[in-house]
Amino acid sequence: MIHKESKPKQPEIFEVRQIPLPPLDVQYLDNGIPVYIVNTGKIDAVKLEVIFTVGRPHEHKPTVARATSALLKEGTLYKSSAEVAEHFDFYGGSLSTPFSLDYSSLIMYSLTRHIDKLLPVFAELIHYPAFSEKELSTYVENNINDLKVELSKNDVLAYRKLTESIFGKDHPYGYNSGAKAFRELTRSDLQRHFETYFHAGNAVIMLSGNVSPELLPEINRHLGNLRKGERAKGFNSVVARKKVKQIFISKKDAHQTAIALGRRLFTRTHEDYPGMFVLNTILGGYFGSRLMENIREEKGYTYNIYSSVEHLMYDGFFYISTEVGNDFVGKVIAEIEREMERLQTEEIGKAEMKMVRNYILGNLLSMADGPFNIADLYKTYIVENIDISEFNRFVQSIIDIQPARLMELARKHLRKEDMWHVVAGTKNGHPEI
Repeated sequence: MIHKESKPKQPEIFEVRQIPLPPLDVQYLDNGIPVYIVNTGKIDAVKLEVIFTVGRPHEHKPTVARATSALLKEGTLYKSSAEVAEHFDFYGGSLSTPFSLDYSSLIMYSLTRHIDKLLPVFAELIHYPAFSEKELSTYVENNINDLKVELSKNDVLAYRKLTESIFGKDHPYGYNSGAKAFRELTRSDLQRHFETYFHAGNAVIMLSGNVSPELLPEINRHLGNLRKGERAKGFNSVVARKKVKQIFISKKDAHQTAIALGRRLFTRTHEDYPGMFVLNTILGGYFGSRLMENIREEKGYTYNIYSSVEHLMYDGFFYISTEVGNDFVGKVIAEIEREMERLQTEEIGKAEMKMVRNYILGNLLSMADGPFNIADLYKTYIVENIDISEFNRFVQSIIDIQPARLMELARKHLRKEDMWHVVAGTKNGHPEI
């Protein structure tokens, strides 16, 4: 008997109408630190993140927040940096100190069965960081060397100058780290920042993965005695009004020229934020964006071009970035401005709206997949002191927004006369700079 092969059935496609998040359990340590728990028993691992909600806006000296965060894992008063690293390696754990402009984190990943071995050392780093002169010296020299490499890149020069222009060179979000600032850091600077801000009043804990009932009492035993303190005051982001300019940074031997356009925006809580998120995606926020299709695919002027809406705790900004051949600078800027103008004058079609909406919602679904991703999603709102229900409203705004509203936002926020222009490279093709 001959059996016909059955044709595989394509899975049904459903529109995303909501993105449900699992419930978030909140417990408190003896000193009042909230512990937000995303508990799934499907993996044999735990992620423990202690966040201190202070950063650049609370510095008494440039770069001290970043340095304090980075050196937090480089040894304690009782263990060297090498001993800490060896201990975590032996038990298959990892340790990191990612730094945001607005907060500092100490993150530990551990297999569930070894968390009891790693937690005491993790807590020791928070209670008794060494901030040794040797580690500080290494940190300074490494950052100065890295900076030399970074400052040889045109796109880095353009981005640094753009943020400085938008916010001002003395603003926490506008100043640029330099060799002088790194060299002027002292151990007492780090200790002062740590002792002022790294206490229970500014701490939040995110705990995710396979969280056993016995783990929270252990965390309380090791971190529930972290000294108390008053929560740091918020920051009023005041930016002086300035006339936007075109800025040229000369790099005579550059084979390519970097272009950065941008302007100040607002925080995540602003009523225009969801719409600008969609508008940015259409303009330059994904591979099929208008800037990519026009300037890369059709014109062939660049390999990559993108736009971004950067949300900070106390402010925000929008920017477009690319690198192009030296002869195409003027043409590329003209095409960028043409695409911004199109969004102000032409309604976005149904097919493009559907594509972008599905792309955004698909990304949000991936952000809500797995305990570690979910914890990161929750963290974004918790650290910025935003009610988590705002996420649901954000999702609904993506679903509901219409082309007319996007055109209105483009007229309001994408006017070329409001954009700073920074070009790093040569003047070829853009003689008016």
